[in-house]
Amino acid sequence: MPLLFENIRFRGLELTNRIIIAPMCQYSANLEGEASYWHEQQWGSYALSGAGMCIIEATAVQAEGRISYADLGLWNDQQTQGLKNILDKVRQISPMPFAVQLAHAGRKASTEKPWLGRDQVPADHAHGWQTVSASNLPFEPQQQPPHALSLDEIQQLIADFAQAAQRAVSAGFDLVEIHAAHGYLIHQFLSPLSNQRTDQYGGCLENRIRLCLEVFQAMLNAVPEDFPVGVRISAQDWVEGGWSVEESIILTQHLEQLGAAYIHVSSGGLDVKQQIELKAKYQVPFAAAIKQQVKIPVIAVGLITEAEQAEHILQAGEADAIGLARAIMYDPRWPWHAAAQLNTQIAIAPQYLRCQPHQYKNLFYAYKTEL
Repeated sequence: MPLLFENIRFRGLELTNRIIIAPMCQYSANLEGEASYWHEQQWGSYALSGAGMCIIEATAVQAEGRISYADLGLWNDQQTQGLKNILDKVRQISPMPFAVQLAHAGRKASTEKPWLGRDQVPADHAHGWQTVSASNLPFEPQQQPPHALSLDEIQQLIADFAQAAQRAVSAGFDLVEIHAAHGYLIHQFLSPLSNQRTDQYGGCLENRIRLCLEVFQAMLNAVPEDFPVGVRISAQDWVEGGWSVEESIILTQHLEQLGAAYIHVSSGGLDVKQQIELKAKYQVPFAAAIKQQVKIPVIAVGLITEAEQAEHILQAGEADAIGLARAIMYDPRWPWHAAAQLNTQIAIAPQYLRCQPHQYKNLFYAYKTEL
């Protein structure tokens, strides 16, 4: 069997294959951060894809932690119930595990939807608010500076991440992931480019990783024993003097010691001066470098579009699982096609068994559903 279709375990959660649907923001929640019919349809599509697990989009732990006014939230009971309602429906058609990425956008918050320009919405305008960060440095020079979080506000933030993790369990998610990547708040504390604090949360590496580790520990303490908590990081900033792969390795080793289920390796997003060399598998070397130094599973992402690419990454020992975002939005049946290309089988909903192409003998077998 190809490695891509072997089981993998994230603490107490076992997946039937190593294809992970990575988070992609949809900017389709209502103004109260509640899920919409769009999410119901999207999750249903993902649930029928054949992937090993789906991690839904970045979901804010505070109202001001949303990237935009149309982001999902998980800071109150109504949001929790809305997410649970959709998960209950999805579970009727697929046994696929669903996870949620918990996040705070920090200084990259309070923006317009991408297809409406993505500009920052000023705090005194409708749908805008005062952003926060490690220091009062804006993401872009023309933007309103963020408020530098006080020590008390940091403690409240940690508590809100922990409470959101509890809500995620109540909603029925199988795993939670901390968003510490792409220039959002936790990444803003990690990088010396955005963190100029002089207290215990700034300066040396030990101080800059403190918030990430404290958030992780608080979340782990808030969920049941053996419930998986993973972390997504940007392995480097792509800017001289920024967060580095070497620092990412040290952070991952600390997270491993604390009990992280996996590390999900992306890059960039912190600084507008970043110079990213876009090409196939461009972020895989970062995952490979980290995997050499830890024993927990490593998820690789970044312009991985073909089944053979994904399988080669696993066979070469560069990662333990493959994260797909844009590729699976473009082709929601990517795992089916990958199974065909790699000459193996994949479990699908029995309602779809008759669609198996004639040239692929025994490509599909059925999983059990409630329908």
